[in-house]
Amino acid sequence: MLAAWAIKAWQKASGDRLSFEAVTEDSALIRLYWGPPRNGAYGAMRPIFVDGRRGAVVFIVPDTRGLGREIHERAQEDSLFRDTVVYLTCLHELGHAVGLLHTSDYDDIMYFFGYGGNIVNFFQRYRADLEVRADIGVRSGLRTNDVRRLRELYPDS
Repeated sequence: MLAAWAIKAWQKASGDRLSFEAVTEDSALIRLYWGPPRNGAYGAMRPIFVDGRRGAVVFIVPDTRGLGREIHERAQEDSLFRDTVVYLTCLHELGHAVGLLHTSDYDDIMYFFGYGGNIVNFFQRYRADLEVRADIGVRSGLRTNDVRRLRELYPDS
């Protein structure tokens, strides 16, 4: 459900300029896979081409054991924090899949932590807006700059 909510958030943010639909894996332009914990990796995106069209393979790590002690401990204590980490990772990596690049703005979902910033606080500020898991489906986590850049990539036809 977390990945589905992230897909829905990008489609809505695009003003429905982007449309996502379930298709067979071999024809899918965006393919999302869940992966095992690996040395601090939250997720990744790799470009692919499908029938001459640009696409992406997105990998998400739903298990917080490999994301550092503080993230894992909070996720163990609070399932909504764990869902926040996985959802925002889906949102970020799917942002790459639709063509967005990293930013240096800590408020953006596309923020790159190579610039610094507290990753726990990044997740916690979104988590603070949630009371129940279903809130994720209605609170996209996208910021104004994320939406603006997306709509610049996909302007009205």
